[in-house]
Amino acid sequence: MKALAYFDIFDYPLSQQEIKNFLGYRISESQFRQAFQRLFFGETIFKVGEFYSLRNDPDIAERRTEGNLRANKLLPRAARIGAFLYRFPYVRGVAVSGSLSKNYADEKADIDFFIITKSNRLWIARTLLHLFKKLTFLFGRQHFYCMNYFIDEKAMNLQDQNIYSAMEVVTLLPVAGKGIMNKFFRINEWTEEWFPAYVAEHELRVSDRNSIFKKMIERGFDRKMGDRFDDIFFKWTSRRWQKKEQSGRKNTKGKVMNLVTGKHFSKSDPGAFQAKIVALHEYKVEQLRNRWPQFFD
Repeated sequence: MKALAYFDIFDYPLSQQEIKNFLGYRISESQFRQAFQRLFFGETIFKVGEFYSLRNDPDIAERRTEGNLRANKLLPRAARIGAFLYRFPYVRGVAVSGSLSKNYADEKADIDFFIITKSNRLWIARTLLHLFKKLTFLFGRQHFYCMNYFIDEKAMNLQDQNIYSAMEVVTLLPVAGKGIMNKFFRINEWTEEWFPAYVAEHELRVSDRNSIFKKMIERGFDRKMGDRFDDIFFKWTSRRWQKKEQSGRKNTKGKVMNLVTGKHFSKSDPGAFQAKIVALHEYKVEQLRNRWPQFFD
């Protein structure tokens, strides 16, 4: 019920296997089947199309099916773009994140990326990547290059440890830098406290191909010069985004723009989205607990 409550926030029903995948504890197949049947035949959960939900609403199943089909077409492109981004200086790992990493894409889908950079070079890498993104606006392709979350090798142990961040970590789809991405997952094994039974259902081709441009820039910005430029870009970007937030500027989806920054991380959090999802999930679970106390002993 907690698993279904989380995805209910996004109007996204789950298959039986997905429900089991997102449980907060390990369970045998017979135990799962027994509990599932008790909830289903007691009309606590409902079958909608090929999926299950806390709501008896067939429309959300149709919406999911269409979104899955769009995602299947978009994921190969995401893998190619991620491999291309990996060839930029100081980029050490790239993964698809957001709704696409969960195999869903709506009509105006973005391709979101999670990027790991070399230690103390995040802001050089981010600046170069976003300068390139400026060019994509000329061709209307900017929504394919949404680089929303950067960390460097010194910040791989994420500080936000809640159901939202755990969900985002376990569903990441690595597309470049296999070694560093595997290290990232090992460092963030705290996610097993939230999803101990999770097994990735989707995988993409992972690239480790670099470029001459990457090698030349990294050689040129080595040591003290690189440290100096990274600090300059960090301070400049932080000030720029603070002004955007203070002026109440909104993104294309109508949410107030917000960039949370530190020397070793940069993450977009428009409208304090993460905190809202965590609070909304807790509220939904409390509602279920009050309505069905027998299932929350």
